[in-house]
Amino acid sequence: MFLSQALRSILAMLLLCTWHPAQAGTTAITIEQASSPIQTQFQYWQDPESQADIEQVAELPDDQWQSTTTDKATFGITPSAYWLRFSIDNQTAQRLNLIAELAYAQLDDVVFYEFAGNTLAHEFKTGDARPFYPREVDHPNMLLRFQLEPDQLKTVYVRAQTAGSMILPLRIWREHQFFEAAANEQKFHFFYYGSLTVIILINLAVFLTLREKLYLYYALAITGYLLFFTSIMGYSFQHFYPQFPELHARVLLASMPVLALFSILFCREFLKIKSHSPRLDIAIRGMLYFETFNFIAALALDYNAAVTLSSISALFFFSLLFVAGPITWAAGVRAGAFFTVAWTPLTIGVLATSGRALGFFPENFVTEYAMQIGSGLEAFILTLALADRLYRERENKIKAQADSLQKEKARNEAHNKLTEAMMHDPVTGLPNRNRFEWMVDQQLKRDPDGQYIVGVARITRLDEINRTLGLTRSERLLKRIAEQMTELAAQLPVVHSVRSEQGLDEYVYQLSGDCFGLLVDSRKVDDNFAELNTALRLLSEPMLLDNLAIELHPKFGAASYPLHGDNAALLIRNAHVGMEIVPKGPFETGFYSQDYDIYSESRLTLMSDLREALQQNQTQLYYQPKVCLSSGEIVGLEALIRWHHPERGWVNPSDFVPLAEETGVITQLTRWAIERGVADLTVLLADHPQLDVSINISARDLTSRELKSLIESQLAQHNLSAERLIIELTETAAMEDPERGLQALEALADTGLRIAIDDFGSGYSSLSYLKQLPATEIKLDSSLILDVGASDSSKVIVETAINMAHGLGYSVVAEGVEDEETARLLKGMGCDKLQGYWLCHPLPIEELSAWLAENRCIV
Repeated sequence: MFLSQALRSILAMLLLCTWHPAQAGTTAITIEQASSPIQTQFQYWQDPESQADIEQVAELPDDQWQSTTTDKATFGITPSAYWLRFSIDNQTAQRLNLIAELAYAQLDDVVFYEFAGNTLAHEFKTGDARPFYPREVDHPNMLLRFQLEPDQLKTVYVRAQTAGSMILPLRIWREHQFFEAAANEQKFHFFYYGSLTVIILINLAVFLTLREKLYLYYALAITGYLLFFTSIMGYSFQHFYPQFPELHARVLLASMPVLALFSILFCREFLKIKSHSPRLDIAIRGMLYFETFNFIAALALDYNAAVTLSSISALFFFSLLFVAGPITWAAGVRAGAFFTVAWTPLTIGVLATSGRALGFFPENFVTEYAMQIGSGLEAFILTLALADRLYRERENKIKAQADSLQKEKARNEAHNKLTEAMMHDPVTGLPNRNRFEWMVDQQLKRDPDGQYIVGVARITRLDEINRTLGLTRSERLLKRIAEQMTELAAQLPVVHSVRSEQGLDEYVYQLSGDCFGLLVDSRKVDDNFAELNTALRLLSEPMLLDNLAIELHPKFGAASYPLHGDNAALLIRNAHVGMEIVPKGPFETGFYSQDYDIYSESRLTLMSDLREALQQNQTQLYYQPKVCLSSGEIVGLEALIRWHHPERGWVNPSDFVPLAEETGVITQLTRWAIERGVADLTVLLADHPQLDVSINISARDLTSRELKSLIESQLAQHNLSAERLIIELTETAAMEDPERGLQALEALADTGLRIAIDDFGSGYSSLSYLKQLPATEIKLDSSLILDVGASDSSKVIVETAINMAHGLGYSVVAEGVEDEETARLLKGMGCDKLQGYWLCHPLPIEELSAWLAENRCIV
């Protein structure tokens, strides 16, 4: 099952005949000397129906068998199975280790039968339609390994069948000679594939350097050749996906459109067809669309349809590119001559390989490797053509280099201006955040033992001022603020300053549209920041603009080096956090404190901690009992996840369950809960056979493909009836994807599980949708139960919900029952079950067992 068979199908349609060597007689191979060459001949029999078995074939009379005059036979494309027969007589005094080889890797199904006398000594099945391993010899061809004792005669039958060309080159090897020949063949393939790989890497390097897609197309086209030949020779099957023969067939089917697609793109770009031959370009573009479709078909269609389409594709592809070179050459394109010369040996190689497949050409090294030789010559010639192209382009670039050098000075000046613009705010002219971070980091690097404070100020009303005064007047105000800050900072010796390339002293930096920063040298402060606080109070006073006294409401924050950070970015970040802390003492500034930093990074690691906790079984299930109000018996348990973090202590489920749903960890959490819940219930049922367990799942769990199989496997593992397990999900989760959710719930219900709708009444519900759900139980949310005893309206709502649920065929469970009065009221309303702190707090399995023993019936 190979794409090369598509090419052979073309010639099979054009040349309506195939070669069948036929000669009656018997075939026996006699080995008289241990080192003499083995001259291989064999007999064959055609099985048109492909139904004969080895017993029937072994009983065929000799006149049914035909003999070959050589060690090869080619039968063209045929649906028949062919049987080969040969005998080997060891007339030497040595034990012989032999290998029988069908030297054609593209046979779908091959079975070897080794007979010693009339006894079947060994049967071995192989072929490229079977998994590659186990094979008796690690080689793409079809090989049988066998031994001959001195004076021993063995007969070997071989059954071969394939969807493509039936080529049967049989060779008998001494084992060491086969491995020597295989090693030599590997050298040829190593040289060939290595050369193609080098060409690919060179062109990829040129593409990455020049960013010209021509070289990318060529590299991908050669990659297509590499993929095609490694597949057709069986090496990719052997080394990359030996257990997936169907994948092998699909990869080979896909390699031809890949090869063709990028060859066409390269041809179009290399020959400049679009500008030199518009009519040819129409055909080229049509072929591109066709090859794109062919690639999709190779992956999606059945094999026969894909092969037929590839046959058509190959015919037009080779024909189109065969004429593309001469057409563009005639149009005066220099590259057309290279392309014509390069494409010719590949075309000859295709014809030679196809002729060999159909029996028109003899089986030899040239016809066997004609396509590889042709593709190698094509790649070499086109590589020379691309080198010629690069040389000419280089010459043109050298000519243009003088102009480039003349423009370099202007570009440098523009670059300097751009750098200046990138380092300064366009409105105020102050150096920006990039400049500030650079300045701070440089100062900390020069004085690592120093003590510094990064201060930030934010004009909190700037957005409101923009909307009120308009952008133009707001920019004027911003300039005034920047000027005032710079003047005040220049008067403070504690403020660190640097001189810019333009000779200006920089004190204040604009970190964003409404935020400013400066660096204070703490060692120069000898007045407990009194001067700095005075300057900040001046900034807090209203600023006059067009006779308007505008309140700025600035806020100030600070972070100190090295206490709060060792780099500019971290100090700025912490100074912003300090801005949100209420200033203490005489200071106008809020100093950063880790105790008040609500933006802790530890929350970001919570999910990785949860994954580790699940792997190490550090989470726990607590169980809250459910009581049947009619009988007073404890009939069920709800499993609730609990997590004691080794550093944080008990983590509230509301802190980690939503994060688990967002990150996908919820599926791992649910798997753990189901496994633990089912295992715990199995233990409890020994003393409490009436119990069931409820486990909560999320919307992500509901649409998971693994949920159903996980539940079934756990129930089977513990020999537990499905009706003992209740799956709870909220009405919101059930309605997140109504169609898929309903399908998933129906699939779960079909296994015998019970479905409960949790937190009913806590949100908007579509009753028309809920009544379609295969649920058996409605759980009233605790928010409905909270004041049912004190509020008549709540009582009406709860009673209505109970009656409605009963009308739809659901049983009703009330959650969050806190007192006996509420329990009696719910019982009077017809509620079926309840759970809550009045009955029992959630308990771990150890404490639950003791509680159940003492509370078998609740009055």
